Amino acid sequence: MAQGYDPSSGHLNQGRMMKRYLIIGVVMAALLAACGGDTDTSTTAGATETTAGATETTAGATETTAASTETTVAAAGGMEELIAAAQEEGTLTTIALPHDWCGYGAVIEGFKAEYGLEVNELDPGAGSAEELEAIEANKENPGPQAPDVVDVGLAFGPQAKEAGQIQPYMVSTWDEIPEGAKDPEGFWYGDYYGVLSLEVNTAEVASAPAEYADLLDPAYNGQVALSGDPLTSNAAMLSVWAAGLATGATGEEAAQAGLDFFAQLNDAGNFVPIDGDSRTVGIGETPILIDWSYNSIANDVALAGNPDIETVVPFDGRIAGVYVQAISAYAPHPNAAKLWMEYLYSDAGQLGWAAGYCHPIRFEAMSAAGTIPPEVAEQLPSTEGAFFPSIDEIAAAQAVIVEGWPSVVGVTVEPSPSGG
Repeated sequence: MAQGYDPSSGHLNQGRMMKRYLIIGVVMAALLAACGGDTDTSTTAGATETTAGATETTAGATETTAASTETTVAAAGGMEELIAAAQEEGTLTTIALPHDWCGYGAVIEGFKAEYGLEVNELDPGAGSAEELEAIEANKENPGPQAPDVVDVGLAFGPQAKEAGQIQPYMVSTWDEIPEGAKDPEGFWYGDYYGVLSLEVNTAEVASAPAEYADLLDPAYNGQVALSGDPLTSNAAMLSVWAAGLATGATGEEAAQAGLDFFAQLNDAGNFVPIDGDSRTVGIGETPILIDWSYNSIANDVALAGNPDIETVVPFDGRIAGVYVQAISAYAPHPNAAKLWMEYLYSDAGQLGWAAGYCHPIRFEAMSAAGTIPPEVAEQLPSTEGAFFPSIDEIAAAQAVIVEGWPSVVGVTVEPSPSGG
């Protein structure tokens, strides 16, 4: 359980700053130790089989190597061959990876330092649907606008597989990813998870809301925002659903209740229809943001009291979300993409996410092995009492929200006018 977290109130209190610098040192030491083993050619028992179609090359790649056409490191001849093939490509193109999200800034730098590749970062503020749109739009284009990899909400993984937008790959630590958080054929795989929270700028908000229902209070006029557009953003869509779940409704009925709630919030003048983020919270443009607890905590640490950010995890409608990784079926740099996945699912990559306050998907296995430093495990926000919806449940709620938002709420969520 995270220090300072009270599950009865849902509040994550201040007091992290003094230990943050110690934690960074511990994580960096652990990362260096973990990186030393990245050239290990061993694989887990279940990760040695390839899937049908694994020998096909992607449309965007101008060259292929033995490593680029295989779906495991072992089948590709081991890590040394994969590293050499990736370094020959020279570049990895990512999309929708803000540096303050889940510790991605340090994760990207760690990957670059370990393997000497360039990382071309596209549109850090893109939502999950926009990531898949970028794959589709660039499937005949091997240029710098074509993403090699995506990090999307859980329900978007199966959608991308069905649309033929992603290709299979099973990382060396495949067996340590929970069965319910990965595609059995290796097309997508969970990476990290957390819970939704209310991120509150205490300099602008005198009394923080405790529950979603509190957001209707006139005291919060012009203050409440979503971290994205519910039509394209996984986090924003789940936020709408969470508000509906908080009413006591379930399933698709909760999705409809969430739409009704945001219609009330908008009619009351409390909803700010812009895509909020850590910066808009900090400057008071969106002083209350519904976002993942890991983003809220990271923002509080980064702002260092100017202003103080309070992270509130509502008891009603408490929902957890898993994100998943996948490689584009048209990746211009398929070997770099696979090496990126190996790095993310190594101890180094998993600890990088943990340092960003996210629960890495290998959390249970790494905890059992003693490879997560206690100081790092302690800082992770609790997921106690959270609802972990299935893919089918998310997809059903998503369909209701995407179809109903334009008519029920009737407002378009725009990018922040001040650049957020």
